[in-house]
Amino acid sequence: MSIVRAVLRAQPSWWLGVSLLMMLALAVQVGAVPVHTSDWLAMPKLFEWSAVGDSIQTLSAGSHVLFNLRLPRLLLSVLVGASLGLSGALTQSLFRNPLAEPGLLGVSAGAACAAALTIVMLGDLAAAIHPQARAWLLPLAAFIGALVVCFSLDNMARRIAPGSIAALLLTGIAMNALAGAVIGLCTYLADDEQLRSLSFWTLGSLAGAQWLWVGLFAGLLATGYCRLTRSMQTLNALALGEAAARHIGVDVHGLRKQIIVWVALLAGLAVAFCGMISFVGLIAPHLVRLWVGPDQRQVLPLATLLGGLLLLVADTLARTVAVPAEIPVGIFTALVGGPFFFLLVRQARGQTA
Repeated sequence: MSIVRAVLRAQPSWWLGVSLLMMLALAVQVGAVPVHTSDWLAMPKLFEWSAVGDSIQTLSAGSHVLFNLRLPRLLLSVLVGASLGLSGALTQSLFRNPLAEPGLLGVSAGAACAAALTIVMLGDLAAAIHPQARAWLLPLAAFIGALVVCFSLDNMARRIAPGSIAALLLTGIAMNALAGAVIGLCTYLADDEQLRSLSFWTLGSLAGAQWLWVGLFAGLLATGYCRLTRSMQTLNALALGEAAARHIGVDVHGLRKQIIVWVALLAGLAVAFCGMISFVGLIAPHLVRLWVGPDQRQVLPLATLLGGLLLLVADTLARTVAVPAEIPVGIFTALVGGPFFFLLVRQARGQTA
């Protein structure tokens, strides 16, 4: 057992990368529509244009499902899960709290609340906006909602109850309750079309994945990770406390603002495109710390990989356990993550007893 543990600790990123690739290979084959070798061989047809020049050659049903539905969905699930894992690790580092997570602290609910207000209250106004600009209205609103909640939580954590886990969680519960009340009001005022959109936000789903979303999240995640790479060492200093970090020359104020913006951006856009998907940002960094320890130089990249793997597994199960029906992935992650959260609370209670 000790040999296996030593091997796993030797190259954790390699193990997670291999596991992610293996899960991708499995997930692409399973689903309501089977995928065959001939469907993969149809890939060149995607780049063949008809004589008219404005349409792609007709593909088989399996090829259409593979290239236009399943592959974008699988890649988006990995990228969104990676974004949630990274944002969860940053949130826990910011609040120095292993129970902190964008969903539990109300960040995801704030993004969903802003999206709901945009759908219902700005429905008529959005119709007058240029279609290309309209596509970015909802992600922008979700980002602003997540940003407001992040800054509110940061101020409350530092001024009202610094270092108190219970106060932080109670504040998150209050944020979630307030956002839930606003979403409920929007649901009451919404028409049938708006109600369908709101149901999507509250349940969470990756069914509407598009290649454009995949490219957006890939660029966002790559940019955020490259920017945060320079801050990994200073995040270790922040774990010692703000006073200790300032004494060794860390710009604590600037670091906190940077983390808040990236948490809001990663979690907000995940909610804007996929709805509320909870607990991935809690489970991934916590498992990584149990695996490799608290060093943020390892926690951030490994939580990113593990978050992508966890959401890929969850989405694959959600779309296959009840074929041809599909369980919303947000419900599935909540059913799995709820008991895990109780275990974390019990462990934290045991450590403070």
